Amino acid sequence: MSNMLDILRDEKNMTPKQVAIIQAAIELISEKGYHNTSTSEIAKRAGVAEGTIFRHYRTKKDLLVAIVTPVITNFAAPLFAEKFVSQVFRKDFAHFEDLLYAFIENRFEFAKSNLPLLKILLQELAFHPEIQASYKKVFSERVYPAFNQTLDFYKEKGELQNLPNETIIRLIVPTIIGFMITRFILQPEKDWDDKAEIKQLISIIMGGISK
Repeated sequence: MSNMLDILRDEKNMTPKQVAIIQAAIELISEKGYHNTSTSEIAKRAGVAEGTIFRHYRTKKDLLVAIVTPVITNFAAPLFAEKFVSQVFRKDFAHFEDLLYAFIENRFEFAKSNLPLLKILLQELAFHPEIQASYKKVFSERVYPAFNQTLDFYKEKGELQNLPNETIIRLIVPTIIGFMITRFILQPEKDWDDKAEIKQLISIIMGGISK
C-alpha cells in the first residue's frame, strides 16, 4: 500500500496476517478516525478473526501506537539525521538553502506516498499521550541534536543569522508542516505547482533566517 507499510513489514518481521491487520487499520482509521473505527471492522477488512488482532496487539490503542510511532520516526527523524549531517560535513550541500530544498523535496515525496498514515498522525497526535511521548522522544533524541549541529555549521559559514537554534527550528518546522497539511489534507484538489511552491516556501524561510 505504501513505502511506510513496507518499512513496517521489514523492520518488525510481520506475518502476512499482521500486515493485513495494519493495512486495514490504516485504511479505516484514516477514513473514519480512531474512535469511530472498531476492531471488528478492522478484522473484517483484514480477513482475519477479531481475536487475531488481540494476539498481536493487546488493545486497539496498542495497534494505533504500532502504526503511528514508526511514522513519527521515519517522517521526522530524517529531518537532519545521520545521513543528512554527514552530507553537510562532507559539503555535499554548499549552502543551507540547498540542504533545505533537498530535505523538503525528500519529505514531500514521503508524505505523498504515505498520506493515510500522515493523516492518522495529524488526527490523533493531540489526543493520545503515548503518541505525544513518542513524538517528543524522537525530536529530543534524534532531531534536535543533529539539527543543532547543522545550524551551527551554517552559522559558522556566515549564512544564517545568529539567532538561537530553537528560534530557527520553530520557524522552519511548523512552516514546512503547515505546507504539507495544506497541500495534502486541506486542499489536495487545488491545481498545485509543487516545485514553485517549495521554492517559494524556502524563499520565505530564508528571508527570516539568512544573513
